[in-house]
Amino acid sequence: MKRLYFVSGIDTDAGKSYATGYLARKWRREGIDVVTQKFIQTGCPDGAVSEDVALHRRIMGMELLPEDLDHTTCPVRFACPASPDLAARLENRRIDFAAIERATERLLQLHQTVLLEGAGGLMAPLEGLYTTIDYIAERRLPLILVTNPRLGSVNHTLLSLEACRARGVEVEWLIYNMHPETLPEITADTRLTLQRYLALHHPRCLFMEVPYMQPGHCGGRG
Repeated sequence: MKRLYFVSGIDTDAGKSYATGYLARKWRREGIDVVTQKFIQTGCPDGAVSEDVALHRRIMGMELLPEDLDHTTCPVRFACPASPDLAARLENRRIDFAAIERATERLLQLHQTVLLEGAGGLMAPLEGLYTTIDYIAERRLPLILVTNPRLGSVNHTLLSLEACRARGVEVEWLIYNMHPETLPEITADTRLTLQRYLALHHPRCLFMEVPYMQPGHCGGRG
């Protein structure tokens, strides 16, 4: 069965790229033919390969794929490291959603599973007040939400999960990315709070803890 998952985070520094690469590496080792894709890359010079896709490949222990070099895995790129909405407006362009979907379809023809990593958090603006969660909800994409033990992450995570409930977005995994490290008491309490919340409000959502790999083992943090 062909599967497409959207990967988003509780904010722009939640560790989406690291978690996406880690999950792809794990699934490939389990025999799943999976490839990663970047939804929109900002802060990317014209013609360059997405830095997030490049990080995925390093974590996966792979060289860049032909689909990376021809930008199938990241068809929409903007130079300014801002929200997709602002980055597009600064270049007097609009986001080509059709190009993203054509690229995703091509990847699904080549691979069994695609992990589509978003840009920023769920409420990151794409065009005006049209946000990432709007895109996910309209297309009924199953979501993998990335969080971490950083102080304040409980608030951001529960708000994100509440938004998903309100929009009817199915959260299939909550990824607990163990970077950055924080006080053990905070890490443990955050884990327990999130697991209790999932059991009550998202009982079908799976909780997965992603350990931090040293840069020498994966080529970067994400």
